[in-house]
Amino acid sequence: MSTNNIPSSSSSKREIEILSREKEFVELHEQVQTSVHLLDSLESFLSTFQKDLTAVSGQISELQDRSKDIDNRLKNRRKIEKPLASLITDIIIPPSLAMLILDSQVGEPWIVAIDEFERHLQVIKARLRVKAARDLGDVAEGLRIVAATKLRVFFMALFQPIRNSVTTNMQVMQTSVLIKYRPLFAFLKRQAAPVAHELQRSYVGAARVYYETGFRRYARSLGVIKARTTERFDLIVQELEKSDDIPLDIERLSNAQFDGPSVTLSYMADDKTYKEYPEALFRSLLLVFMDNATAEYTFVKTFFTVESTLPTLDSQKSLLSPSTLLSPMERQSNSGSDYDGRNKVESISITGAPNSATHAAREEQSNIDTIWKQVFNPVLEYVQTFVKTVFEPPPPILPLLTMIRLTEHVVTEIENRACPPGVTFMFSLRLQMWPVFQKLMNDNIEALKKLAEGSSGGYFSRTTIITESTVKSICTRYIKIFIAFVILTEKEDETMIFSNLLRMRQEVEKLIQRYTSQTSDAVAKATTQSAFYEVLLRGLNREVQSVAHPKSQNELAYWAKLEEEARRKIVSVQQTRARR
Repeated sequence: MSTNNIPSSSSSKREIEILSREKEFVELHEQVQTSVHLLDSLESFLSTFQKDLTAVSGQISELQDRSKDIDNRLKNRRKIEKPLASLITDIIIPPSLAMLILDSQVGEPWIVAIDEFERHLQVIKARLRVKAARDLGDVAEGLRIVAATKLRVFFMALFQPIRNSVTTNMQVMQTSVLIKYRPLFAFLKRQAAPVAHELQRSYVGAARVYYETGFRRYARSLGVIKARTTERFDLIVQELEKSDDIPLDIERLSNAQFDGPSVTLSYMADDKTYKEYPEALFRSLLLVFMDNATAEYTFVKTFFTVESTLPTLDSQKSLLSPSTLLSPMERQSNSGSDYDGRNKVESISITGAPNSATHAAREEQSNIDTIWKQVFNPVLEYVQTFVKTVFEPPPPILPLLTMIRLTEHVVTEIENRACPPGVTFMFSLRLQMWPVFQKLMNDNIEALKKLAEGSSGGYFSRTTIITESTVKSICTRYIKIFIAFVILTEKEDETMIFSNLLRMRQEVEKLIQRYTSQTSDAVAKATTQSAFYEVLLRGLNREVQSVAHPKSQNELAYWAKLEEEARRKIVSVQQTRARR
């Protein structure tokens, strides 16, 4: 066997072996092919699954975004839910409210209803950009016109009793009726200004007629009573022969105070025997004027001062509280002076210029003053006319000062009750009185001076003879004037009063010196002077006991010093004569 055949034999065996296992290889190949197909299928499935997962992931992300969007929309809806509900509630006028305005007469139920209706009106006007509000605008306007028409008729009917009868109790009408319905007028002032202005003019006309009629009748009755008592100013040196033993009438001086005699009423003039002093009639007129003027000003200020915007419920309750409806005197006694509070309105901004609130307050104050003057101008004329009849011709000096003091007290009280135009009027009366007082005092002092000098004048000639009774009468009258002036003067340093008294005292002293100078005997002269000084001291001590005033003590000390000097002079002269 050759070497070339050996590999061939090995190869054959392998081939035989391979052929013998051919089936296995075929199966293995098939299995491999099957695995490959399976892997391809698996790869395709996985690829499809991956695509499906990607699609699902995108859908989930989209759902998440949609969920967030829905959640945000829900939050936004929840945010506007309450304002929207509030808007719907505010702009929708309840049927019951509309039926009340359309079908019922004005009364107490309207006070609350008109407030609610006005709030709806304000919201509708403020939300005109909202279609629903625009749709309701015509309905609201119709209801507003109906309400304004009914309120006009209602208030006109309330004003009618004031216009028709002076017996109507004005203050009861104001505090119990008109103030109660003030919210209705405030609604008209804000929502129907022409109607409010018409009602304001109607009230002014009715009140003007009411007060004009009442004060015309009252002033006429006081004039009838005044005509029954004739008093005129007499100089201190006139009618010296008349008795001066009549004591000072303290009751007449009490007319300078509020807590004085009762006020004279109109019906008293029907009694032809009824008489009253001029200062008492003057006091009655001023007190009646003060109460009516301040009450009317308080009402006008309360009723016609309307907020530019609808007030809160709390402020409305405070406005209609019992304390607001007190009379001016009650408010003054409870809270002191309202005038101080009114002055606090004068607020100044940092730049030093009045702010807009101050300007508005001044304008409102001016409007209220104008309304009051329109109502009370006839009354002021009647008061002024009556006062002129009291002072022409001039009254005696003590009643005059009594009326001046009363006027000053009335000015202070009206000021406390916060009635500026009333204060201005009374202050003008006061300014008219002081010149008359000063003229009468000058006339008295000049008459005393002429009497002491013995010069010719309207009542005395150069040959005037002064008697002891003349001097005593002058001293007695001086005491009455001094005591009355002190009683009527609270301030110690009132120059107008005490400077005139000082001048009068000097003339009285000169009169005593002139009379005693007629005697050449020094003892008789000093004795007579001492007697006159004792007359003055007794009179002052008798009257001054109830007057705790520093000027009274000073006056006593002055005359006591002169009396002591006269006594010392008597003793000195007598001792000198004894030595001789």
